[in-house]
Parts: sequence; C-alpha cells; structure tokens
Amino acid sequence: MNRRTGWGLALFLVLTSLAVLTSWALSLRPIRINVLMPASFADQTTELVRKFNADHTGKINLRVTRGPLETEAVSDLAISSLLLGKSPFDALLIDVTWLPKYAAAGWLAPLDPWIDQQAIDSLAPGAQLGNSYKDQIYRWPLVADMGLLYWRTDLMKEPPKTPQELLEISQRIQQEGRVPYGYVWQGRQYEGLSCVFLEVLDGFGGKWLTPGTDIVGLNSPASQKAASWLRKLISSGVSPKSVINYAENETLQLFKSGDAALMRNWPYAWGEVQKTNSPIKGKVGVTTMVAAPGHKSTATLGSWGFSILKGSSNPDAAAEVIAFLTSTYAQKQLFLKNSYTPTKAELFNDPELLAKSTILPILAEALQSTEQRPQTPLYAQISDVLQRQLSSILTGKSNVNTAMDRAQRNTEQILLAAGET
Repeated sequence: MNRRTGWGLALFLVLTSLAVLTSWALSLRPIRINVLMPASFADQTTELVRKFNADHTGKINLRVTRGPLETEAVSDLAISSLLLGKSPFDALLIDVTWLPKYAAAGWLAPLDPWIDQQAIDSLAPGAQLGNSYKDQIYRWPLVADMGLLYWRTDLMKEPPKTPQELLEISQRIQQEGRVPYGYVWQGRQYEGLSCVFLEVLDGFGGKWLTPGTDIVGLNSPASQKAASWLRKLISSGVSPKSVINYAENETLQLFKSGDAALMRNWPYAWGEVQKTNSPIKGKVGVTTMVAAPGHKSTATLGSWGFSILKGSSNPDAAAEVIAFLTSTYAQKQLFLKNSYTPTKAELFNDPELLAKSTILPILAEALQSTEQRPQTPLYAQISDVLQRQLSSILTGKSNVNTAMDRAQRNTEQILLAAGET
C-alpha cells in the first residue's frame, strides 16, 4: 500500500466515523413538536408545557407558538402556513367551528389510531361533540365552553326561565332604579352574535341548519321571533343601545361594574366576577339560557381542541403531547388556576374542584344541552351572512322579515354553489 492509498483509506475511515457519530448524535436529539395556540391558551398552558418537557427530557421537546389573541387571526395564520406548503406546526389548537373546513381541505390527520372508545366515553356529553367529521375523529378537546346566563342574586330571588320573564324582570328592576340596564349580551357583528342568536333560536324551537339535511331555517316563524326578541331588548331599553358594539369583554365589564342585572357570557366570566376587585363578588348566580314555554334551553357549544396536521413528521409524538395536555391532571390544573371548564366527566364530581367553584354542577348541566353551530366547511360564510342581517335588524336598518328572508336566501345560495344542497 503506497502512502497516497494509506491517506485515502484513513480519510475514508475518519469521514465514515464522523457520519456514524453524527447519525448517532442526531438519534439522541429529542423530537421537536411545535403547536400553534391562541395567545391566551399559550400563556395559560406554560406550566404544563414546562412539566411535559421535564418529563420527556431527551425524548420529546414541546414548543408552543404563541398566536394572535383574536380567534380569526389565529385561523388566518394557520391557513396561511398550510397554503404555503410545509407547515412549521405539528399540531393546532382549533375552534370547534374550524374542524369541518380543515378536515374537508385534507389538512388534518385522523386521530382514530390514538383514541379508543374508552377515551371517548370519559368525556362529558357536550365535550364529545364537534370532534369528528365524516365519521373520523380529527380533534380532541382541551376545554369545554358553552353560553351561560349570569344573574344577580341580590336583585332577584331566581333567574328568568323564559324570554318574556327576562324582559319583565329586567324592566321591573330598572323601574325600581336598582340598575341602569336589565340584560347585556354580545351584539356586535362578529361570531359572538351568531352564538347568541343560536341559543335564542333554539329557545323558540327553531333550527339554523337542520343536522344531516340541507334545510335552512332562518326565515321560519321561530327565527323571526328570535330576531324580534333581540331587537326588542334594545328598543325597550332592557339592553343598552351600545350593545350592538359589545363583544364578550364589553359585556363583562358592564355587568361586573354592577350596571346590569343579567348577562350572557361564557364560563370564564365566573372567575372574573368573583375577583376581589369585583363590586358584585358573591352576588352572582349562573344558569342555563331562557327558552319559550314548551321548548328546551340550549347553550352554544364553543370549545377548543387539538388537531394533528397531516404533514407532521412525528404524529406519534404529537399525539403524546395532546394526550398529556388533555389529561385529567392537565384539565384539573387548568380549572384550578384558570377556571377553564374541564372535558373529563369525572372532574365534575371532583371534591377539590367543587370546593373551588360552586358553578361546576351548572356547567355539567349546561354540557347536557349544548347545541353545535352548523357543521359545514362553509360555516364561516354562512355565519357572516347571519351576522350581517342580524346587525341590520339590531341597528334598525332592516325589518325582521326582510332581513331574515335575505339571510335564508343568501345561505341557500352559498350551500347550493358549493354543492351542499
């Protein structure tokens, strides 16, 4: 062997050894999982993420990308990354209304390989909704959420049970000079208005879009009654005229200040009205929404859950992350520290949670009667149609019949154009 051959062989052995060592080193690096969450959830899960990474040192490293605060802005960010090709995210925390659109577009991986019937049965009834599309599971719930009626226990002996009772009780309390307003809710032209309307519509016995059919019910007698009742809340002075500009925060602030007797909001508001700086601390009760005689009250389902992107290189690791963040342990921590409604049925009977919150039984009851918004990939479009027409009614620009006929017609046209009717 000459000197040149010897040097070549030595160089080959060195390079081979380096390649082997590099491959070995890379194999020891933890799998990195990146999850996109709205800002509020990213902030509230920081301790859970830290614990997961500590428990999975050298195996899985969980990174949370803190998205925008606004729900639709998070969706826009997620969709933009998906449309550009390879998404930097392995999993997303998505709103319940996004699922049909994302699944129909082929962006999500079915979760069925990691979820069995026992896991499904462990969820509270309402939390079992909104996780599937065309008989496959694409989302696993992190928190349960539903519309609730908050009422002042120092102003009334019991909450109203019907729309008419709500009007009468509000007007009586206002006439007595005890509060400026009777009832505050989300009247701004945005998704919250669709949620409010769905509860009122169900309370009058109507349906926005009948599940499993193409039947739109926005110009039905029940729908017209629901829209008329919302308009009457404003015209009668029971609700402030400015309610047409209210989202959840504005509604909460007016109620929390003591200027309203009743409020429609989500479970998170309970923790806010019980804070030490709240003038109405200890003076608030929570119940389900009102319904016309002969009809059942319902609560709009509004939950967030995790989905795995089809393009993830490590779906098994992503599934392990989701299993931890939605575990009984994690659910308990999120409730105790952030008042997030749990999804596990067993936690609604947990002594420690019951000691912290007297409304847990009400949340469990509300989850028994949750109503999903229409499960269609076109939800964003048809919700926009409804919001626009309701806003025109609430602002006095259109009468109820004209606006709801227009909502009916435009919704049918959207579904027809997409081949859903």
